[in-house]
Amino acid sequence: MTSLTWFLLGVVVTLAGVLISSRISGFPAQRPADYAGQTPAFDLRTHLSGSIKCEGVIYGPLGRVASRFVGDFDAHWDGNRGVMKEHFLYDTGTTQNREWRLEIGNDDRIKAEADDVVGTGQGRQEGPSVNLTYTIRLPKEAGGHVLNVTDWMYLTPNGVIVNRSQFRKFGIKVAELVATMRRVDTV
Repeated sequence: MTSLTWFLLGVVVTLAGVLISSRISGFPAQRPADYAGQTPAFDLRTHLSGSIKCEGVIYGPLGRVASRFVGDFDAHWDGNRGVMKEHFLYDTGTTQNREWRLEIGNDDRIKAEADDVVGTGQGRQEGPSVNLTYTIRLPKEAGGHVLNVTDWMYLTPNGVIVNRSQFRKFGIKVAELVATMRRVDTV
Protein backbone atom coordinates (compact mmCIF):
# COMPACT_ATOMS: atom_id res chain seq x y z
CA MET A 1 0.00 0.00 0.00
CA THR A 2 1.10 3.53 -0.73
CA SER A 3 1.55 6.24 1.86
CA LEU A 4 -1.62 7.96 0.61
CA THR A 5 -3.64 4.76 1.08
CA TRP A 6 -2.34 4.36 4.64
CA PHE A 7 -3.11 8.01 5.35
CA LEU A 8 -6.69 7.74 4.01
CA LEU A 9 -7.23 4.51 5.94
CA GLY A 10 -6.02 6.27 9.10
CA VAL A 11 -8.43 9.17 8.49
CA VAL A 12 -11.37 6.78 8.01
CA VAL A 13 -10.52 4.79 11.15
CA THR A 14 -10.10 8.00 13.19
CA LEU A 15 -13.43 9.42 12.01
CA ALA A 16 -15.18 6.12 12.72
CA GLY A 17 -13.63 6.08 16.21
CA VAL A 18 -14.78 9.63 16.93
CA LEU A 19 -18.31 8.88 15.72
CA ILE A 20 -18.56 5.67 17.75
CA SER A 21 -17.08 7.36 20.83
CA SER A 22 -19.56 10.22 20.70
CA ARG A 23 -22.45 7.77 20.43
CA ILE A 24 -21.19 5.77 23.41
CA SER A 25 -19.98 8.50 25.76
CA GLY A 26 -21.18 11.86 24.47
CA PHE A 27 -24.37 13.88 24.66
CA PRO A 28 -26.32 11.51 22.34
CA ALA A 29 -25.46 8.54 24.59
CA GLN A 30 -27.66 9.71 27.49
CA ARG A 31 -30.78 7.72 28.26
CA PRO A 32 -33.69 8.64 30.57
CA ALA A 33 -32.88 5.60 32.72
CA ASP A 34 -29.53 7.24 33.57
CA TYR A 35 -31.52 9.65 35.79
CA ALA A 36 -34.03 7.23 37.32
CA GLY A 37 -34.47 7.65 41.06
CA GLN A 38 -32.70 11.01 41.23
CA THR A 39 -34.41 14.07 42.67
CA PRO A 40 -36.05 16.48 42.35
CA ALA A 41 -38.51 14.72 40.07
CA PHE A 42 -39.27 16.67 36.87
CA ASP A 43 -42.95 16.69 35.90
CA LEU A 44 -43.80 18.80 32.85
CA ARG A 45 -47.31 19.44 34.18
CA THR A 46 -45.85 21.12 37.27
CA HIS A 47 -42.55 22.62 36.16
CA LEU A 48 -43.58 23.80 32.68
CA SER A 49 -46.87 25.39 33.65
CA GLY A 50 -47.98 29.02 33.68
CA SER A 51 -45.72 31.89 32.63
CA ILE A 52 -42.11 30.94 31.93
CA LYS A 53 -39.08 33.08 31.02
CA CYS A 54 -36.44 31.50 28.78
CA GLU A 55 -32.96 32.86 28.04
CA GLY A 56 -30.34 31.22 25.90
CA VAL A 57 -27.77 31.00 23.16
CA ILE A 58 -27.40 28.98 19.98
CA TYR A 59 -23.94 27.78 18.99
CA GLY A 60 -23.05 27.21 15.34
CA PRO A 61 -21.19 24.19 13.97
CA LEU A 62 -17.78 25.60 14.99
CA GLY A 63 -18.82 26.17 18.62
CA ARG A 64 -19.15 29.95 18.44
CA VAL A 65 -22.31 31.73 19.57
CA ALA A 66 -24.43 32.27 16.46
CA SER A 67 -27.50 33.74 18.18
CA ARG A 68 -28.81 34.88 21.54
CA PHE A 69 -32.47 34.97 22.52
CA VAL A 70 -35.08 35.48 25.19
CA GLY A 71 -38.44 33.79 25.24
CA ASP A 72 -41.76 34.16 26.96
CA PHE A 73 -43.74 30.94 27.31
CA ASP A 74 -47.26 30.28 28.50
CA ALA A 75 -48.14 26.66 29.31
CA HIS A 76 -51.44 25.18 30.45
CA TRP A 77 -52.43 21.61 31.19
CA ASP A 78 -55.70 19.72 31.22
CA GLY A 79 -54.78 16.44 32.86
CA ASN A 80 -52.08 14.80 30.73
CA ARG A 81 -52.54 17.13 27.74
CA GLY A 82 -50.91 20.51 27.55
CA VAL A 83 -50.25 23.43 25.24
CA MET A 84 -47.13 25.55 25.55
CA LYS A 85 -47.02 28.76 23.52
CA GLU A 86 -43.54 30.16 22.96
CA HIS A 87 -42.58 33.65 21.77
CA PHE A 88 -38.88 34.22 21.04
CA LEU A 89 -36.99 37.48 20.48
CA TYR A 90 -33.53 37.04 18.92
CA ASP A 91 -30.56 39.41 19.14
CA THR A 92 -31.15 40.31 15.48
CA GLY A 93 -34.58 41.70 16.34
CA THR A 94 -36.43 38.85 14.64
CA THR A 95 -39.20 37.00 16.46
CA GLN A 96 -40.51 33.46 16.30
CA ASN A 97 -43.65 31.82 17.68
CA ARG A 98 -44.22 28.13 18.30
CA GLU A 99 -47.06 26.22 19.92
CA TRP A 100 -46.26 22.81 21.36
CA ARG A 101 -49.09 20.32 21.86
CA LEU A 102 -47.95 17.85 24.49
CA GLU A 103 -49.32 14.60 25.87
CA ILE A 104 -47.89 12.56 28.74
CA GLY A 105 -48.74 8.89 29.00
CA ASN A 106 -49.22 7.01 32.26
CA ASP A 107 -45.71 5.57 31.70
CA ASP A 108 -44.22 9.12 31.60
CA ARG A 109 -43.65 8.91 27.84
CA ILE A 110 -44.20 12.17 26.00
CA LYS A 111 -45.67 12.90 22.59
CA ALA A 112 -45.05 16.38 21.21
CA GLU A 113 -46.30 18.17 18.11
CA ALA A 114 -45.76 21.65 16.69
CA ASP A 115 -46.35 23.15 13.26
CA ASP A 116 -42.63 23.14 12.38
CA VAL A 117 -42.06 19.62 13.72
CA VAL A 118 -42.14 16.85 11.12
CA GLY A 119 -44.32 14.05 12.52
CA THR A 120 -44.55 13.58 16.28
CA GLY A 121 -41.73 14.08 18.75
CA GLN A 122 -41.14 11.35 21.32
CA GLY A 123 -39.69 11.58 24.79
CA ARG A 124 -39.78 10.63 28.42
CA GLN A 125 -39.57 12.29 31.81
CA GLU A 126 -37.42 10.41 34.33
CA GLY A 127 -36.03 11.67 37.62
CA PRO A 128 -34.88 15.30 37.25
CA SER A 129 -34.70 15.05 33.44
CA VAL A 130 -36.88 15.21 30.35
CA ASN A 131 -35.67 13.93 26.99
CA LEU A 132 -37.38 14.73 23.70
CA THR A 133 -36.35 13.81 20.15
CA TYR A 134 -37.97 15.20 17.04
CA THR A 135 -37.37 16.42 13.52
CA ILE A 136 -37.77 20.14 12.83
CA ARG A 137 -38.08 22.09 9.60
CA LEU A 138 -36.35 25.47 9.86
CA PRO A 139 -38.10 28.52 8.39
CA LYS A 140 -37.24 29.39 4.77
CA GLU A 141 -35.30 32.49 5.90
CA ALA A 142 -33.08 30.13 7.94
CA GLY A 143 -32.52 27.83 4.97
CA GLY A 144 -35.54 25.52 5.33
CA HIS A 145 -33.29 22.66 6.47
CA VAL A 146 -34.77 19.59 8.15
CA LEU A 147 -32.80 18.73 11.30
CA ASN A 148 -32.93 15.95 13.87
CA VAL A 149 -33.11 17.39 17.38
CA THR A 150 -32.26 15.86 20.74
CA ASP A 151 -33.51 17.94 23.69
CA TRP A 152 -32.50 17.32 27.28
CA MET A 153 -33.99 19.39 30.08
CA TYR A 154 -32.65 19.12 33.61
CA LEU A 155 -34.47 20.38 36.71
CA THR A 156 -32.17 22.10 39.20
CA PRO A 157 -32.85 21.97 42.95
CA ASN A 158 -34.21 25.55 42.93
CA GLY A 159 -36.69 24.83 40.12
CA VAL A 160 -34.80 26.39 37.21
CA ILE A 161 -34.71 24.20 34.10
CA VAL A 162 -31.53 23.95 32.05
CA ASN A 163 -32.17 22.96 28.43
CA ARG A 164 -29.48 21.59 26.12
CA SER A 165 -30.39 20.68 22.55
CA GLN A 166 -28.33 19.41 19.66
CA PHE A 167 -29.36 19.77 16.04
CA ARG A 168 -28.00 17.28 13.52
CA LYS A 169 -28.16 16.83 9.77
CA PHE A 170 -26.98 13.51 8.32
CA GLY A 171 -25.75 12.65 11.84
CA ILE A 172 -23.42 15.66 11.98
CA LYS A 173 -23.97 18.28 14.70
CA VAL A 174 -24.74 21.62 13.03
CA ALA A 175 -25.94 23.62 16.05
CA GLU A 176 -26.43 23.43 19.80
CA LEU A 177 -28.76 25.38 22.07
CA VAL A 178 -28.31 26.03 25.78
CA ALA A 179 -31.05 27.85 27.67
CA THR A 180 -32.58 28.30 31.08
CA MET A 181 -36.29 28.31 31.85
CA ARG A 182 -37.86 29.58 35.04
CA ARG A 183 -41.42 30.14 36.13
CA VAL A 184 -42.50 33.75 36.43
CA ASP A 185 -44.86 34.62 39.23
CA THR A 186 -47.71 36.72 37.94
CA VAL A 187 -49.31 39.20 40.29
